[in-house]
Amino acid sequence: MRVTQRVRKILDWYESDNPGTKANLARILMEGKLGGSGRLVILPVDQGFEHGPARSFAPNPAAYDPHYHFQLAIDAGLSAYAAPLGMIEAGAGSFAGALPLILKVNSSNSLATSRDQAVTGTVADALRLGCAAIGFTIYPGSDHAFEQMEELRELAAEAKSVGLAVVVWSYPRGPALDKAAETAFDVTAYAAHMAALMGAHIIKVKPPSAHLAQEAARKVYEQWVIDNTTLARRVEHVVQSCFHGKRIVVFSGGEAKDLEGLYAEIRALRDGGANGSIIGRNTFQRPREEALAMLAKIIAIYQGRE
Repeated sequence: MRVTQRVRKILDWYESDNPGTKANLARILMEGKLGGSGRLVILPVDQGFEHGPARSFAPNPAAYDPHYHFQLAIDAGLSAYAAPLGMIEAGAGSFAGALPLILKVNSSNSLATSRDQAVTGTVADALRLGCAAIGFTIYPGSDHAFEQMEELRELAAEAKSVGLAVVVWSYPRGPALDKAAETAFDVTAYAAHMAALMGAHIIKVKPPSAHLAQEAARKVYEQWVIDNTTLARRVEHVVQSCFHGKRIVVFSGGEAKDLEGLYAEIRALRDGGANGSIIGRNTFQRPREEALAMLAKIIAIYQGRE
């Protein structure tokens, strides 16, 4: 596998990792139409667990089939496909070696009332299925956040010991955080930094709003004039918060939105120095041809051609 100088530079950020983990990171970074650029677009399909099958797939019934998502990621030239155990098992044989896979090893569901996730996959599962990485969600601010971090510590150590990369979804949620605080500028940067401190190779957060939720943080942001006036500037600070940009940071696509709004957001992520996007519902809830066209435009934006 060819590895570009840009990717080699990124791999150098991860000074403690073994060759196996770096090779799997390189697999992700070298895959697809953005391969070698240091940018990436990942398809995540864990929404069936999180929201239920109809809420996830009824807008595009073809997406009930796990094979649909593998093929969509391949045909779109994406960097990786992330999903829970059952979804990956359902296509692991047919698509073995076709693209890097990320096994999401913990999951929640909308029937539960607590801000927690169950561990639903193992490092052994990831190896058995040929995955390049495991994925794990933490909820900073939740009453269960410390337990989640302890689970992540153990799973990340095991994954790294056998040469897998670690992707962390860091979503602030909890009794002290209202809806606005969950994507606040200061809180998002804090959540991303926590994921870096937990040893994540790839960090996933939501695009930050201009809102400042923590009074103590507000004083610092105002004193040092940390710019929150545009999404690009806010993204720049979130990336800075991840070891001065020495960790891979990608941003979620969130709820389905109109295409022009999505493209404007992607341009701001690119201009702010984000490594890329991890886009689920905005992709698979659209008809296949429309989704492929949308992803082609997103890739072109990250390539600087749009």
